Amino acid sequence: MVLGTRGATAGTGAVEITRLGGLWRVTRPWHPGLRPYLRSYVGYWEAVPTPYEARLVPTGHATLLISLAEPFSQVRRLGMRDGGSGTIGSLVVGVEDRPAICTHPGGQEAIRVEFTPLGGYRLFGMPMSELTNLAVEIRDVLGPGAGVLVERMAATRDWAARFDLLDAALLDRLGLGPAPTPEVAQAWQLLSGSAGAIPIARIADEVGWSQGYLIRRFTQQIGLTPKASARVLRFRRAVALLGRGTASLTEISTACGFYDQAHLNREFRAIAGTTPGRMVAARRVEGAMALTRSANSSKTASAATR
Repeated sequence: MVLGTRGATAGTGAVEITRLGGLWRVTRPWHPGLRPYLRSYVGYWEAVPTPYEARLVPTGHATLLISLAEPFSQVRRLGMRDGGSGTIGSLVVGVEDRPAICTHPGGQEAIRVEFTPLGGYRLFGMPMSELTNLAVEIRDVLGPGAGVLVERMAATRDWAARFDLLDAALLDRLGLGPAPTPEVAQAWQLLSGSAGAIPIARIADEVGWSQGYLIRRFTQQIGLTPKASARVLRFRRAVALLGRGTASLTEISTACGFYDQAHLNREFRAIAGTTPGRMVAARRVEGAMALTRSANSSKTASAATR
C-alpha cells in the first residue's frame, strides 16, 4: 500500500492507493449516504500508458465512469446494430445482458462507480429501460452540470478532493431522484437474493401483481425484464463459482439452475461472448477480459471498499 502519492495529501488518511498489475488504484470507505446504492467505487490510472482492448461482460449493475484524462476510442456492444459509441469520455452504462468491447488509446485515468439497478434508476432519474445495453455520454443523462463536475475533478490532482466532489454530486442527485416502486424493490430483492432461481410467477404472487404488470414496471425501473435479469444473475453466480476453482462445470450448472453443461455453455456465449473455460483462462478483473497482448484487463476493473 502506498499513501500520499499522486495527489493523495496528508490528512486524507482514508484514501488508499495500491498497485495492481498495470494500474494504480485508489479507494476509500464509501460515504454512508451512498452505501445502499453502491456495488463498487474506485479510481485508477495507468502506471505506464498502454493502448488496450478488453471485453466487458454483464455485471448486473449500472455504471458511471468519470474520465479524467484520455477518452475511450470506442465502446461497442456486441450483437447490436449501430452499437458503437465512437470516441467517448465520461459515460453512463445501463444494465446489460450482452458483452461489449472497449478500446482505449492509453493514458486512462478515471473513477468508476457501479450502482444497483434501482440505485441507477434513482441517480439517473429516467427509466432504466432507456439505458439498457447502452454507453451514453454523461451530459446526455445527467445534464450539462455533469460536464462541469468532470472538469473540476480533472483539474485537481488530489484524489480525496475528487472523491469529495463526486460524493457531494451523487448525494445531491440521489436525494432528488425518483424512489423505486416498493413492489419493484421487493421483486428485485427476491430475484437477486435467489441468484435468479426464483420463478417469475412466484415473484408476481409475492408482490401482488399480475405477471404482465410486474414485467412492465420491473423492466422500466431495472432495465431488463425479470427473465433477462434472472439469466444475468445466474451467469454472475456461475462466474463467481468458476473463480473459486473448487467445482466442476457440471456441479456449477446444477448449482446455478442450468439444465446441463451445454446450457451453461450456451448462456456464457450469449451473455459474455465466450466459454466458461476461456473466461477462466483469460486475464480478467471484475468482468473485464484481455483480448490483445497489449490489453490490461484491470483497466476497466471495479473494486469494492466495504
